[in-house]
Amino acid sequence: MNDHIALVEPNYYTKFPPLGLLKLSTLEKRKGNTTELVRKGKFPKKKPSKIYITSLFTWAWEPVWQSVRKYKSWYPDIEITLGGLYASLLPDHAKASGADTVHIGLHLEAEHCIPDYSLVPEWDGNIIFASRGCNNRCPNCVVPRVEGNICLEKESIKHLLHPTHKKLIFFDNNILAMKYRDNIFEEIIELNMPVDFNQGLDARLLDNKAADYIGKMKIPMVRLAYDLPNQRDALKNAIEKLGENGITKRHILVYAMFNFIETPNDFLDRVKEILNWGASCYPMRFQPINTLKKDAYVSTHWTNTQLNMVAQARRVMGYGGAFPPYNALINKFEEADGFDKAFELYPIKKTKDDSVPLLKLETFFIEKDESKPICMK
Repeated sequence: MNDHIALVEPNYYTKFPPLGLLKLSTLEKRKGNTTELVRKGKFPKKKPSKIYITSLFTWAWEPVWQSVRKYKSWYPDIEITLGGLYASLLPDHAKASGADTVHIGLHLEAEHCIPDYSLVPEWDGNIIFASRGCNNRCPNCVVPRVEGNICLEKESIKHLLHPTHKKLIFFDNNILAMKYRDNIFEEIIELNMPVDFNQGLDARLLDNKAADYIGKMKIPMVRLAYDLPNQRDALKNAIEKLGENGITKRHILVYAMFNFIETPNDFLDRVKEILNWGASCYPMRFQPINTLKKDAYVSTHWTNTQLNMVAQARRVMGYGGAFPPYNALINKFEEADGFDKAFELYPIKKTKDDSVPLLKLETFFIEKDESKPICMK
């Protein structure tokens, strides 16, 4: 008799469908089993033989525990397997949820499966990993611990495409480092679909050839990162190369981490440089890899007041959470005597030179999901 598998997504917020569960669905259906995606704590339509529950960041552990306990109370004799990021980073804590099995790391058998998009008919994007892992060992990044170095590289992504989906969303942590990069880029250009490298591109690896490829893509936004001073020259050069290849600089979004090892004034310096180079700056607050509460950590160089100033400035002076390279905003930051004055709160009025709009992030179909891990290059 075939099994019926319940694929459970806990009741936490995310913009994206549960990719791991969708791949497991494809794998189970190949074995002759049936599957059901269960969301928001709902009761399955059919009694399952097995239950798989996924997880996201460690700070979203409570909805995961609630799901485990709920489904265990409904089906006490059915095995529950818990996987995902939280389970991989904190397996002992995850085991205390009551799950029978905690899966750590990637599910290698399911990794090669195309997601079962039939479970999410409202979704219209191809979510793709052309590779896993990253060779950088950034101390703030979960990727080396969960996926290791660059691995599982694909020479082609065409077999991973849904026949009716019209968008490409890459979740690779460092696609520029993979050996089949050029093959993948040529396929992207041939497919002629809008593309988003959602986890960002490593500016240090963005050479002239890569910039030429990117300039030929339908790419509404290019994502880079500037987390440490030693990334300065590479980032500046990458922005220039992209601009030379037809990418509007205001559609280059640079993530700038704060609350890590830098001081507030160091962060301000990076923000000013990004804006002066013509790109948009998106501040990203550092969260410790194993934290159980979001925004609880305050580094030794910051205060809660200063962290709140950044958050409020993003809402009042920013646009879609980002700081655009508007002259008025640049002047405010440049003329300020340090961080506290720069982030003093008041709305910024655009000048005539600020007439070119920033791409509206909140309506961009592949907006960065802050509930998903980002490998800050």
